[in-house]
Amino acid sequence: MNPPPSALAPFLRACAVWTALVGLVAFLSGSASAFFLWSLDAVTRVRFEHGWLIWLLPLCALATLLVYRRFGGESGRGTDLILDHIHEPGAGVPFRLVPLVLGGSLLTHLCGGSAGREGTAVQMGGGIAGAVLAWCKVRAERHPMILMAGVAAGFGSIFGTPVAGAVFAAEVLTVGRFRASALPLCLAASFLADRVCHAWGAAHSAYRIAPVAAAPLDYARALAVGLACGLAARLFLAGGHGFGKLLAKLKPFWLKAFPGTVAVLALTLLLGTDAYLGLGTLPSAPGALTLGSCFVNEPIPALAFLWKGLLTVLTLSAGCKGGEVTPLFFVGAALGHALAVPLGLPVDLAAGLGFVAVFAGASNTPLACMVMGVELFGVSHAPLVACACVAAFLAGGPGSLYAAQRRAPGWFFRR
Repeated sequence: MNPPPSALAPFLRACAVWTALVGLVAFLSGSASAFFLWSLDAVTRVRFEHGWLIWLLPLCALATLLVYRRFGGESGRGTDLILDHIHEPGAGVPFRLVPLVLGGSLLTHLCGGSAGREGTAVQMGGGIAGAVLAWCKVRAERHPMILMAGVAAGFGSIFGTPVAGAVFAAEVLTVGRFRASALPLCLAASFLADRVCHAWGAAHSAYRIAPVAAAPLDYARALAVGLACGLAARLFLAGGHGFGKLLAKLKPFWLKAFPGTVAVLALTLLLGTDAYLGLGTLPSAPGALTLGSCFVNEPIPALAFLWKGLLTVLTLSAGCKGGEVTPLFFVGAALGHALAVPLGLPVDLAAGLGFVAVFAGASNTPLACMVMGVELFGVSHAPLVACACVAAFLAGGPGSLYAAQRRAPGWFFRR
């Protein structure tokens, strides 16, 4: 139904305002993601060329803790701060979140910390959205939608999965409640940010799965991969929360920088490889273990998923900045690789299922992970991806990567 003529001008004005706000947030977020991806690749290669940099990881954690204590304020809460401001708009998301998390994440990767990039991109998108809201003096009731658009823009552009980015922003806030009303704006922001990121020349890693004709038994196998990934996600969250609470008791506060980072260095020496440091997407030497290795039918360490998860928990609990998602992709893909032969699945398919399923279990966003699986691996694998993601979500337990995530009243699965 068309609006009456008397309401046409306000309607068009509102459309113009929303378009301008979302477009500005998407352009800035996509540009920030492109710069982050380029910088991340650069600092990782510098670390490969100068292996001694990993010994500075304890000092990296210490510097990050001190800078955030001095200048961060609420920014130290990261993604949870953005989610809380979407739930209940308040003073706004401070722009200083952007340079702090960007600088902290690059420093972590320069020194070999095991961390990801999703947390950085989402926080940059939220911080940019918060700055746009403040600069343009936007009314408080419009804040949640624009912040969600910032989250979608950051997530979609950093992984090259714009639809998953939009769905993630609409799903992550509340378990059991999908914010469908925000989906159009989130889709617009995510697609535009992804196009801007590509226009700047940023590239994303590609992981391929060969087409297969799924047999009935394959669905049971996909469920088994999903259940294993859900348990792995539960273990990851328990380790992160438990170790984080333990370190938070140390006085003075900066002492927490040392136990986890020293353990990272010791474990790296014990394992005799740097394959589990950094993102794990670039090889430090020809033939080195990477995330892409999990999709190839060649042997990798059976406990690769455990070592990557443990080193990530130790790195982030020490105060280093970065995301959890790319390490979780590594954990899931490595676990899928280990389960492929026992379950009778192709290695690339099992790795792909684990790739998305473990994130579904850790973030309580199975729908976004299903969409991501389709965007990354193709629609022919959608039924198996859905089975794995739902199973991981159900097995993942009551925890979440995001403390600010809520649960809808009456949600049938009371976790």
